Amino acid sequence: MKILCVFGQHNYGNPARGQSYEYSNFLPALRQLGHEVEFFESFGRAGHTDFAQLNRALLETVDRLQPDLVFCVLMGYEIWRETLAIIRDAGIRLLHWGTDDSWKYGQFSRFLAPAFDRWVTTSHDAWQRAEREGHGNFILSQWAADATNLAEPLPAKDCRYPVSFIGSAYGNRRQWVDRLKRQGVEVACFGHGWPGGAITADAIPQIIRESVVSLNFGDSGLQFRGLRPYRSRQIKARVFEVPGAGGCLLTQSADYLEDYYRPDQEIAVFHDQTDLIATLQNLLANGAQRDAIAWAGYQRTRANHTYAARFGQILAQLPAIQPRRPIDFASFDLVAQRHRIGRLAHLLRALYIAPFCLLWGKRRGRRAARRLFFECYWRLAGQHSYSVAGWPGRLFYHES
Repeated sequence: MKILCVFGQHNYGNPARGQSYEYSNFLPALRQLGHEVEFFESFGRAGHTDFAQLNRALLETVDRLQPDLVFCVLMGYEIWRETLAIIRDAGIRLLHWGTDDSWKYGQFSRFLAPAFDRWVTTSHDAWQRAEREGHGNFILSQWAADATNLAEPLPAKDCRYPVSFIGSAYGNRRQWVDRLKRQGVEVACFGHGWPGGAITADAIPQIIRESVVSLNFGDSGLQFRGLRPYRSRQIKARVFEVPGAGGCLLTQSADYLEDYYRPDQEIAVFHDQTDLIATLQNLLANGAQRDAIAWAGYQRTRANHTYAARFGQILAQLPAIQPRRPIDFASFDLVAQRHRIGRLAHLLRALYIAPFCLLWGKRRGRRAARRLFFECYWRLAGQHSYSVAGWPGRLFYHES
């Protein structure tokens, strides 16, 4: 099968933040299954001037490559619903992997899912809600490990790092690490926002394998229910990546985690700060117990939790290939005219973002302005937020 993957090569479209998880893991797994895989950059903003150019470039790529499947991991409104409809009308199947449905279902997935043949979610709650709301195209799956990075665990005595954490320094992660430091536990941290900065994707498995314990925190960044802020708890990709790379995982508890690993036998789990410190100190002091958990987690991952296995099951659920038709560029060019904005909109945008820039500086201020605008807009406009005429995309291309 010829598959065109549509997502970002780098985290948040920024090369300084390292390769994205999807680029590092999904492409090799699909190729391992024998598929012909091509890539389209959908999240970097440097290659185009606005979303109209980005969407037309995607259609031109689809027209040139003629894939059997377009496999998307979208962050928001970068690919329009109208563009997806044109691709689907050409007889090409559409598949989406939902990354954060534990909190994004309400503001994103439920509006965009009808545009796809199948929508994969790793959230049990989102899957159940989709079933209740009549979305029959949802597939419940889960993150996994790249089979090309599987490695047998090292004994604890041969590890380089007592404790490591790989991930961006957002949310309350700094607080967790600072609390451990005050208890005498040093954590080697890697990723955007930590002193050492981002690391290459190739370095991640080696760091995991050379760590006695690899930490994982399950909280998301700050989200909102109405005007009330909260942090969702979810099973993250690192849960599978660590044991697959030969590491001993100590992860924050999350619903349904026991469906994939046996706590305290294949992975270690903590619930709060006190539990984290006690469990971590026990693993560091008992090498034999740590080694047994690392080996059991590795064997479980190798047997059940690789992307080759996940994607094989998902691709088998796609609908049959339809007769091909030409990409309708005329229709696209017609609807793309609705994406343009005039001088008045540019002026209003400048007036709106000015106070944010005064408070937080030019870069952070513009991003904060976009975030507030979007949080208000999707609640009022719903699925229109992800269309050609959606105002967040029209006003905030570079900040999105």
